Amino acid sequence: MLLLGIDVGTSSVKISVVDANSGSTLASAHYPPGESDIISPQYGWAEQSPDMWWDHVCQALAICNAKKSYNPKDIAAIGIAYQMHGLVITDQAGNSLRNSIIWCDSRAVDIGNKAFEAIGPAYALEHLLNSPGNFTAAKLAWVKANEPEVYAKVHQAMLPGDYIALKLTGTSSTSISALSEGIFWDFKENQISTAVMDYFGFDESLIPELKPVFSSHGEVSKEVAEQLGLKAGIPIAYKSGDQPNNALSLNVTEPGEVAATAGTSGVIYGVTDQLLCDPQSRVNTFAHVNHSPEQQRLGVLLCINGTGSMNRWTKNRFAASLSYPEMNTAAQGVAPGSEGLRVLPFGNGAERMLNNQIVGAHLNGIDLNLHRDAHIFRAVQEGIAFSFRYGLDILRENGMKPAIIRAGKSNLFLSEVFSSSFVNITQVPVELHDNDGSYGAAVGAGIGAGIFKSAAEAFTNRKPLQMIQPENQGLENAYQEWKGLLEQHLNQHKS
Repeated sequence: MLLLGIDVGTSSVKISVVDANSGSTLASAHYPPGESDIISPQYGWAEQSPDMWWDHVCQALAICNAKKSYNPKDIAAIGIAYQMHGLVITDQAGNSLRNSIIWCDSRAVDIGNKAFEAIGPAYALEHLLNSPGNFTAAKLAWVKANEPEVYAKVHQAMLPGDYIALKLTGTSSTSISALSEGIFWDFKENQISTAVMDYFGFDESLIPELKPVFSSHGEVSKEVAEQLGLKAGIPIAYKSGDQPNNALSLNVTEPGEVAATAGTSGVIYGVTDQLLCDPQSRVNTFAHVNHSPEQQRLGVLLCINGTGSMNRWTKNRFAASLSYPEMNTAAQGVAPGSEGLRVLPFGNGAERMLNNQIVGAHLNGIDLNLHRDAHIFRAVQEGIAFSFRYGLDILRENGMKPAIIRAGKSNLFLSEVFSSSFVNITQVPVELHDNDGSYGAAVGAGIGAGIFKSAAEAFTNRKPLQMIQPENQGLENAYQEWKGLLEQHLNQHKS
């Protein structure tokens, strides 16, 4: 019995076909070979075409099928993971009406902040567990205010994964988890937030049918099945934002368990059974994949926009001829602390943990006689690790105190410099696993289709690849210098 996992990321779409019985991946592919375009019509804006995502899904699946390591007709269920918070709006026929305003777009910050004050900070934190901030509801309000001719055609508003499921099945649905990441969900009343809908003037008909994360979100249509080489009627049995899905792929589902990722953005994601909220909304709380009103499972999420995006920018500007492993090797030749070079990696839009300020990325302390490209490579990865420490301290303020963090051995966790810097500056051991988003989506499909009874059953035979324990590398002084530079920039933005 085979499971198909689709991971709609910012950089690419990845697909994996997993054997449910053995847990092994029979084939995987991603598309495009490089990186997906991000459209930035103005400073602080970031958009992608939903139809580009769909094309990339089709292309990646075609590559997988062409490997002939499985029979596509044997796929029993499909799961979808997707980049969180992006707004997709569709017309009556299910066509997207404009580019998606994606997660790192900053245009709706003021709209969300005004909504927070108008709804009432105490009410918003108690009921929504967040400020509307820069999330999906605020992005939809931006369209309503600035593109009324487009908004007039809107039939439904949805998240990126909802759109891909719509393309596969011809039917639309969403979940409590998805609505919570868009700040449409009232956790106190366990319903779509009337306060948010009334404040923005949204009709509830804009919201697709509500279904559990682990359930049937429609079946692959005959037309699409013929196009993709699949059988008609395969259920879409799971849909989740990328960070809850990453946590699922690491078997992080119960209170006290914590996951991390360091891809385009960086995230620490901890599960709790309490309705936790940060009074300053620097971290966010959403419904986890296994949340229900009867058994609360919330994900407390710290997000850092400038993670892999900062490392990629560095490669493109300073090391275009090098591979990432070659960059990492060069960085290892520089002593911890980068001989005084400090990098603030905040150049990818408004940062939630910095109160939605746009600080920008900064390279500080350059010595023209000392520092080489390798120093920059190391300082960038240390700066990203320092950002995680800064955010983890915020999580600790809010009661999340992880004893161990699980992460996939991918992206920046492939770098010895980053991994050791992360562990040594946070003083938390990291357990590295062989996982990715498309594998997690496939497992989620298995749970949703009833092939697995639980995540614990699905991951019975999976063991960690590596455990990294903290050592003393003398990074604390470097971190305090870095933190001082960050605070200087934050104070400048306040004044």
